[in-house]
Amino acid sequence: MSRSLRKLGFLTIGLFDAADPRRGHESTLEIIELGERLGFDSAWVRHRHLQYGISSPVAVLAAASQRTSRIELGTAVIPLGWENPLRLAEDLATVDLLSGGRLNPGLSVGPPMRYDEVKGALYPDTSDVEDFSYDRMRRLLDFVRGEPATEFSGTAGFEVFSDRVQPQSPGLGDRLWYGGASLRSAEWAGRHRMNFLTSSVVKAESESTDFAEIQLSHIRTFREHHPAGRISQGLVVIPTDSATPEQRAKYEAYAEKRLPRTAAPQGPARMLFSPDFVGTSAEIAGRLHEHAAFREIDEVAFALPFTFDHEDYVQILTDIAERLGPALGRRP
Repeated sequence: MSRSLRKLGFLTIGLFDAADPRRGHESTLEIIELGERLGFDSAWVRHRHLQYGISSPVAVLAAASQRTSRIELGTAVIPLGWENPLRLAEDLATVDLLSGGRLNPGLSVGPPMRYDEVKGALYPDTSDVEDFSYDRMRRLLDFVRGEPATEFSGTAGFEVFSDRVQPQSPGLGDRLWYGGASLRSAEWAGRHRMNFLTSSVVKAESESTDFAEIQLSHIRTFREHHPAGRISQGLVVIPTDSATPEQRAKYEAYAEKRLPRTAAPQGPARMLFSPDFVGTSAEIAGRLHEHAAFREIDEVAFALPFTFDHEDYVQILTDIAERLGPALGRRP
């Protein structure tokens, strides 16, 4: 028996044309505004560096916070290997205050993608000694949650100094999420009182290649260590109820092109991908109710496909809000 869906969210990558990057960023902000009007509980943005997608989600969400009043705003996820934890803690708290306490920062650890190619630009003097382990995340957690960052506080001349990162935003420390694809990540997030983002990618660490079964093991492991923590599932979901014939053909071709990677674990890390969910809201709801991991969560951030057009996102979000959400038991 599936839980009734309590929180309905969506995730976008925020692609843009290099010749007109402002238009793409504006499109993302318009989609977030639409999400609020449609009654979504949360909007999440991905994070991309040296690509044509949002590279500064915190800045984009600062803008979104001034165009919306209710919807929660999240990052899924900020790879912490690109960030200084103290500076990021300052930015997150600032945007959280500006949003009225609506920020949900999703984060992950590990070396930056294609690190050998970017380390000279990113960390020219320290690339060989940078720590990309969970300790980097622990530093961020401590700063956001008000642990001292320095031994000095007080007045020096005309300047007043704090020993904690400023500003401090009450409650933000409880709204930090870890984006994880492994049992170890699920356990670590739970032990450190983070929330847990699970997506359409998991690590097949055992012999099982059943995506839902593996994802369910992550959810249960997290709950063992943090029963009160929030869990959000981020599958790619594309309802076609109000789509034109041309849109339906595009969506089906997109999913079919990506289907072969779901047949078996990929690469040395044995990454396993979920199939995309394309069909009417009734059809998708039926498939999700049969999904072992979905049956144990009550919060989602359905991922919008990377390469679609603005009008496609409008149609997909409208169908999710007005048809799929109710079919999954969600009541605004």
